Amino acid sequence: MVARAIAGSISASTVRRWLAGDALKPWQYQSWIFIRDPDFRAKAGHIMDLYARISDGVPLGRDEYVICADEKTSVQARCRCHPTLAPGQARAMRINHEYDRGGALAYLAAYDVHQAKVFGRTEATTGIAPFMNLVIQVMSEEPYASAKHVFWIVDNGSSHRGKTAIDRLTSTFPNAVMVHTPVHASWTNQIEIFFSIVQRKVVSPNDFTDLDEIRDRLRAFEDRYNATAQPFQWKFTTSDLDDLLARLDRHTADHPEESSVALAA
Repeated sequence: MVARAIAGSISASTVRRWLAGDALKPWQYQSWIFIRDPDFRAKAGHIMDLYARISDGVPLGRDEYVICADEKTSVQARCRCHPTLAPGQARAMRINHEYDRGGALAYLAAYDVHQAKVFGRTEATTGIAPFMNLVIQVMSEEPYASAKHVFWIVDNGSSHRGKTAIDRLTSTFPNAVMVHTPVHASWTNQIEIFFSIVQRKVVSPNDFTDLDEIRDRLRAFEDRYNATAQPFQWKFTTSDLDDLLARLDRHTADHPEESSVALAA
């Protein structure tokens, strides 16, 4: 502006206001991904039905339960090089940027969708054995041990992927039924909502002296959560799912070049 003699001088705040009011904002973006799972509707619809306490068109009985489970990887202990300053009047908490690394652990959790109960555990890493430890922890307790069915909703991570994982679960607990989310559809798994709460209320701002402090904080939060939590108000139904897929079909019909690029990729 100054070089072109449009203005004698101009402040950064003025430029910022002009850019904020402009129609084009190239620094903003949204990411997206095409549906690649050929069984997306069937898998997602089954999960939506389970959230509504329905399976194969039949209401779930009192002795049938729905569990969402997953792993939260690499929860790090970052010991700040200077003490954290507590918040005060008109002052936010102040966290020193520099830290020493105190290691990392994996947090595995299972969430009873309709009872709003969380079962959690920490492990050195993720994998088949740590995930099965979580399953055993839940399925060894009542009412799950003697339940007619316990549906386990999981994503397609390596710890519980494919028919091998289904067979492993069923052979260990015949009343357990593994239900996989569609590929790239972790948003259909309610455990992700719980993990987002853990990230905000437990992990952030990540100021832990060691891994034991993380374990203690997670256990204390689970106790508090289980004493007060209510089930998530999941409002996305199979009807909403069909509407979404119909909109995507119309968009693909209007923009066939996008679907061609996706198929090529």
